[in-house]
Amino acid sequence: MSWPCQAVRSHPPPLLPTQLESHYRAHHGWLVHWLQRRLGNAADAADLMQDTFARLLAGPSTQPQTPALRAPKAYLATVAKHLLINHLRRQSLERAWVDALAALPEQHVPSTEQRAQILQALQAVDAMLDGLKPKVRAVFIMAQIEGYTYAEIAAQLGIGERSVKRYMAEALTECVLLAPDLPA
Repeated sequence: MSWPCQAVRSHPPPLLPTQLESHYRAHHGWLVHWLQRRLGNAADAADLMQDTFARLLAGPSTQPQTPALRAPKAYLATVAKHLLINHLRRQSLERAWVDALAALPEQHVPSTEQRAQILQALQAVDAMLDGLKPKVRAVFIMAQIEGYTYAEIAAQLGIGERSVKRYMAEALTECVLLAPDLPA
């Protein structure tokens, strides 16, 4: 029995292929232009626009059921914005990796295959860190990259050492779950 004051939650139907095609025809032009203004690169903008619509096509298996979009531009811009942020972060990571390689003495430069594997691992770790809650990510970075002790982290973040340990355990669990996906 449903009480009159209770909101009934129902999942909207997924986008049908004809709806997706209609949204693509109506909105792909402005979306690629919107992305190109932010990227300054037509090829990357076109790729991200396609990825945006691919997300819609993927539907319920990768995201909650997609509503028959009431505000398609806003929805597409949101999806594209997230993809754009990931793209820019990946580019920044790749630039930092290339800069780090350039600073190495020639005898220590990894092979092309090793470089690709290391970059893939860096991207996987970056994605894992991005998926962590902000405090968990901050604790992990402070401990593992910046070398702070748990007591120092607790003092800087204004939390107890017990919370620091809990956050580290959460982050390390994600690292362990990520390990099988990393190149050997």
